[in-house]
Amino acid sequence: MSTPDPGIVLGEDGLARPAWAATDPLLRDYYDTEWGMPVRDEQGMYERLSLEAFQAGLSWATILRKRPAFREVFDGFDPEQVARYGDEDVEQLMADARIVRNRAKIRAAITNANATLALRDRGGLADFVWSFQPERTPRPRTPAEVPTTSPESLALSKALRKEGFAFVGPTTMHALMEAVGIIDTHLLDSHRRGSSGVWS
Repeated sequence: MSTPDPGIVLGEDGLARPAWAATDPLLRDYYDTEWGMPVRDEQGMYERLSLEAFQAGLSWATILRKRPAFREVFDGFDPEQVARYGDEDVEQLMADARIVRNRAKIRAAITNANATLALRDRGGLADFVWSFQPERTPRPRTPAEVPTTSPESLALSKALRKEGFAFVGPTTMHALMEAVGIIDTHLLDSHRRGSSGVWS
């Protein structure tokens, strides 16, 4: 009988999850229902790209707890709305303690909203990001085997920068690719492995 890897935690419900998703109920729910599931719409992709940028240097749990407030103050991450934000809007956001108050990241969200609109005549942001899907996905058995960058995330980072996006480094883009189902980095023993339907 094989034993689960130490990176996997068997929950009270009998389901195997990585340690990061095993204890905090908010992270567990996110892992069980959302992380790694395909996102193919513009608004959904723009929101996740924005939140991954805000997460840089912070824990994902922090962003997840603040996500309802982020969605409220960024007009549901509607890129058409955010693209119109000006200096007064930036100052209002900087004064709102419910979100991550980082001026560069707030301005990047506005920059990226405009860049998202500019991509519409070429298929849109979601198709653009998905075009960097690799031929194979990682098959990690342990957390140590989960990569933090890839040739595809590096290429996506460069391509987005060329299109005018900001805060889209290769590590951040790799996290985005994991979050929206472009790659499956669920550990092989996790109950969520293969749940996206993108990878068997």
